[in-house]
Amino acid sequence: MRCGYLMTFLICLIGIFIRYEYKGNGVSCFAATLSQKSHILKKNQLYLYPANPHQGGLNCTLSTMNDLIRQVKKCTHCAAHLPHGCRPIFTVHPNAKILIIGQAPGRKVHESGIPWDDASGRRLRDWLGVDDPTFYNPQIFSLVPMGFCYPGTGKSGDLSPRPECAPKWHAPLINMMPEIKLTLLFGQYAQGRYLGNKMKRNLTETVRHWQAYAPIYLPLPHPSPRNQIWERKNPWFGEEVLPYLKKVVAAVIS
Repeated sequence: MRCGYLMTFLICLIGIFIRYEYKGNGVSCFAATLSQKSHILKKNQLYLYPANPHQGGLNCTLSTMNDLIRQVKKCTHCAAHLPHGCRPIFTVHPNAKILIIGQAPGRKVHESGIPWDDASGRRLRDWLGVDDPTFYNPQIFSLVPMGFCYPGTGKSGDLSPRPECAPKWHAPLINMMPEIKLTLLFGQYAQGRYLGNKMKRNLTETVRHWQAYAPIYLPLPHPSPRNQIWERKNPWFGEEVLPYLKKVVAAVIS
């Protein structure tokens, strides 16, 4: 009898531990999955991770995801801080293969309601080597920003993504996408959340060491036209990272 009680107690403890791990910000999952890699990533060589490292074992259907989407679309958690109002903009699907985590919608995207519907989006699609129909196919790409609504404009451009969105909505959404094979992290906010203390001292060094995070994550600069100066200063990005990006995207969606 005592053995039975002890076994039940141990099973409960294990269950609590597992649930706790998947409520984290992705850093603990990242470290665990990296430890499972049995290969060394070589330059210009493709490795595809076979499963979503974020996925918490939820049995997702399109119906249950649609229920969650409706909840996110109705979110007004940051309303007091959004001068242009709440309009969460994102795209998700349980069959998606590639997850793009960006910063926050800009003014043009806020007006159209279409993710990456601006100059940055056009450059992004060029980086990926895909056309508009492919990019906007939700069964291929899921588009999830760090901040779901347009934060407004400050003295030097758009304000930072609201910090409330990712902790509140990322895990529930990402856990419903078990087919994700590649996660692209655009900008310091996405990289800070998902790479944590694995980041280098700045964005440039993090992107330069992209092989340390592949094939689970690929850290990238934001594709804003303003960053063309950064690209000219760092020619290795166009020579090494972008060719790999195009290859791995093509491999995932083929």
